[in-house]
Amino acid sequence: MTHDHDLVLRPTAAQTEAALNPPPGRTGGDLVVESLAALGATTVFGLPGQHALAVFDALRRSDLRYIGLRVENNAGFAADAYGRVTGEAAPLLLSTGPGALTSLAALQEARAASAPVLAVCSQVPTPGLGGGRHGHLHELPDQAASFRGVVKSVHTARTQSQIPSAIAEAWTSALTVPHGPVWVEIPQDVLLAETSIPVVSGGDTFPEELPPRPELTAVAADLLTRAERPVIVAGGGVVRADAAKKLRQLAERLQAPVVTTYGGKGAFPWTHPLSLQSWLEDRHTTDFLEDADVLLVVGSGLGELSSNYHTFAPRGRVIQIEADLGKLESNHPALGIHADARLALQALLETVGERTDPSAPERVRAVLDKVRDRIAAQDLTLEQDVLAAVRKALPPRAPSFWDMTILTYWAWSAFDAKAPGTMHSAQGAGGLGYAFPAALGAAAADPTHPVLAVSGDGGALYSVAELATARQYGLNVTWLIVDDGGYGILRAYMTDAFGQPTATDLPGPDFVALAESFGVPGVRTSPETLETDLAKALAAPGPSVVVLPAVLRTFAPTHTE
Repeated sequence: MTHDHDLVLRPTAAQTEAALNPPPGRTGGDLVVESLAALGATTVFGLPGQHALAVFDALRRSDLRYIGLRVENNAGFAADAYGRVTGEAAPLLLSTGPGALTSLAALQEARAASAPVLAVCSQVPTPGLGGGRHGHLHELPDQAASFRGVVKSVHTARTQSQIPSAIAEAWTSALTVPHGPVWVEIPQDVLLAETSIPVVSGGDTFPEELPPRPELTAVAADLLTRAERPVIVAGGGVVRADAAKKLRQLAERLQAPVVTTYGGKGAFPWTHPLSLQSWLEDRHTTDFLEDADVLLVVGSGLGELSSNYHTFAPRGRVIQIEADLGKLESNHPALGIHADARLALQALLETVGERTDPSAPERVRAVLDKVRDRIAAQDLTLEQDVLAAVRKALPPRAPSFWDMTILTYWAWSAFDAKAPGTMHSAQGAGGLGYAFPAALGAAAADPTHPVLAVSGDGGALYSVAELATARQYGLNVTWLIVDDGGYGILRAYMTDAFGQPTATDLPGPDFVALAESFGVPGVRTSPETLETDLAKALAAPGPSVVVLPAVLRTFAPTHTE
């Protein structure tokens, strides 16, 4: 009797010959590159550094495409976006010490947003490991310790024979739900030494699925079927699991209104009769959610932004489906179902009964009317017109990447993403400088659509160096910079809290001239011409910059009332 686990793939004659006679001149760096290629990688991001040069030399002998950015953190953001867009693990090549540490903010964002990034970093030579102070360049007492609290898992290779397995284990970890960034580090001498290990050819990995427990979905289905006022909150887990169609089927079967979180933008059709859209920072929406007798939360931890800054207090029964075990019931007691959103929604579709509720669309319209009336009373026509111009200029399937800036705060609530997985922001960790380098990563992943990046002038200054990257690789990214002369949202926060702002004004460059100095076309626009100028830039191949000088305001918060 033969069991599946007893089956062994036998090498072909050609594979045997290649294994017995590997090409000369290979190093540990080749093992890294070969391992990535064997696992299915086609594109890698990063920056060279002294301890990692063997890996970059090996790239020259490989078919992998290398996208080199100018700052490690930006390379991390590019890899993050590549992982979000493709659903594949995005390799990020880094060097020891300062280069590695510079990537931390990007890896924090990838962890918060469950983006699969596989960071491969060099280490000081093997004799310098173990915490002693040997005085090696870039030396840290324990480099991996700086990353353990940020990434999903840490993997080390201390000999060449460990490299293929360490990278395969990291790859599997990155792509096992919840996806996330992982860390592999290899000493310089191991990377530099010639190797007699055969060329890496086998790289199949099998990330484990995360199905729901059937007894829990049975209870959830019964609660939803018998509910009088069910409501669904759809988070980023729905988008990452490619479960938008299943979400719509369930909502329509239950006649349950759906609100999407900012990470879940596009998970439910914006104009659907059951769509509450994304107005989570509005008390009218919060009241509606609190009134639900059964609230189904799919792929969200109901964190700060998704709970109207923790003012949301559900009165009904909460069912939470979440792949990240740490987020399960972390904010509210619930029937917690630890599962991938797609598998859990499928299980519910197979067991839930059908409800009829002709009043549901009417109740949704009533909430949206109240939200619109509140916004209309605040004299925010400029902001709404600017956001509408961006939506009209951007093709429906084109992805967009948004930095932490006032227009983004509007977009979280008021922008129709048109399709799941097309709108991305740094709201996971909330750091500046995400939009433009992330957009470059998305353009590298899919050159068939133009990509939009949206930044304020403060966030743009984090990423200006990557105009050189955009130009070098001809990446099809249009960068909209809303220039208000400072950190606009912090200026507003400080004025509200302290009566006046401090350290928020930024005398900045002429962004159009700066773009042109990199060989990237730039145009200065106005609210009246934004739609036309942005559409023209998006339609032109290659990178471009559109600068909008404007001081925008946010709508009044409701969580402080």
